[in-house]
Amino acid sequence: MKPVTNIWHPCTQMKDHETYPIIKIERGEGIYLYDDKNNKYIDAVSSWWVNIFGHNNPRLKDAIKNQLDKIEHVIFAGITHDPALKLTEQLLSVTPENLTKVFYADIGSAAVESAMKLSYGYRKNNGVTSKKRYLYLDSGYHGETLGALSVCGEELYTELYGDIMIENIRVQGPDCYRCPYGKTRNECSAQCFEHMERTIEKHANEITAVIIEPLLQCAGGMKMYPPLYLQKLCEAAKAYDIHTIFDEIASGFGRTGTMFALEQAGVQPDFICVSKGLTSGYLPMSAVLTTDEIYSAFYDDYTTLKAFLHSHSFTGNPLACAVANETMKMFKELNIIEENRKKFPVMHEYINKKFKGQPHVGEIRHLGCVSAVELVKDVKTKESFDWKDRTGFQIFRKSITKGAYLRNLGDVIYFMPPYVITEDEMIKLVDIAHESIFEVL
Repeated sequence: MKPVTNIWHPCTQMKDHETYPIIKIERGEGIYLYDDKNNKYIDAVSSWWVNIFGHNNPRLKDAIKNQLDKIEHVIFAGITHDPALKLTEQLLSVTPENLTKVFYADIGSAAVESAMKLSYGYRKNNGVTSKKRYLYLDSGYHGETLGALSVCGEELYTELYGDIMIENIRVQGPDCYRCPYGKTRNECSAQCFEHMERTIEKHANEITAVIIEPLLQCAGGMKMYPPLYLQKLCEAAKAYDIHTIFDEIASGFGRTGTMFALEQAGVQPDFICVSKGLTSGYLPMSAVLTTDEIYSAFYDDYTTLKAFLHSHSFTGNPLACAVANETMKMFKELNIIEENRKKFPVMHEYINKKFKGQPHVGEIRHLGCVSAVELVKDVKTKESFDWKDRTGFQIFRKSITKGAYLRNLGDVIYFMPPYVITEDEMIKLVDIAHESIFEVL
């Protein structure tokens, strides 16, 4: 076997690249990626949902360069710096008022696992030993490190490692397209919450926390569900002393139409995990926001051994903090949330126009700056294509030949471009998607 490359690429069957050459990207500009042959591609998925203000953005580059002239990195144990202090203040100013403390990490999975450890550590430090399991949803996704994988509801990622994962409790979650109660989105009363409610009642004494992607299950197929589900969840969790961990890693920083998805439900979780758009995708960084109550459980004399002894080498990296601060500044100065509310309906409407009523289009769904088209074998029965046919993957490969990087999620073709996309570019992207889909189907 001759390797196609010595690099082992993520989330990839490397054998595919015997057929499809790996694209070598040389540069980026705005929403476009340029390869070594000067072909350009619309970055329709924001380079895995991280890039919000476009590639090669001068303000973001300057923020990193200016900080680089001061210090590039410093240990964060017992040392702080202005970029981290400023970022902490900015994060707390745009999140629920019950959240008062910020713990920094480097990637989304690390933030998730930090929150999981903090929840259990809180119990242990308060003398509670029975609450050591986590609730999570079907189709939920929170990263692929082993702890995060233990709260993943997607078998594609977990099946191989099931016998070595922490045993947690999986719950049937909302599925508004294939609603088992026969409801439409417009008449939804979150009746599906009964599965969560029953599970909480049965296992309350052993559950420390429930983790959820608010409103938008991204890796699970861009599934969208109503705020009412979150409201019911927070109410039940509070009644049974269960922490709520909101994974806003993908949904945060404007993706769902508000700065954070939780705002649409008006709730206050015990933890929020953020990453991706935090630095506009320019450097890896994540954070966990939590409450005084959680923090206080670890605050004591050293000899009690209650400290949160958890660290990452690049925690609080000054360069990442600097570009995150510029990101937050751009949200305010450019009125990004309001501007997106004006702009992205253009994409929604054009997608509806091109795809509504078309063969194999099962559902079209939109939430803020995210749109998805779910393709099915049979529209009436909602039967999926055989996964072995890799229908969505074929469409993805076709889109590349037409100038767009529309990486699929199964047979869901989705649109999550950087916010700097213009209306004309939206039209072009949707046209490429339409051509690619119906040339394959």
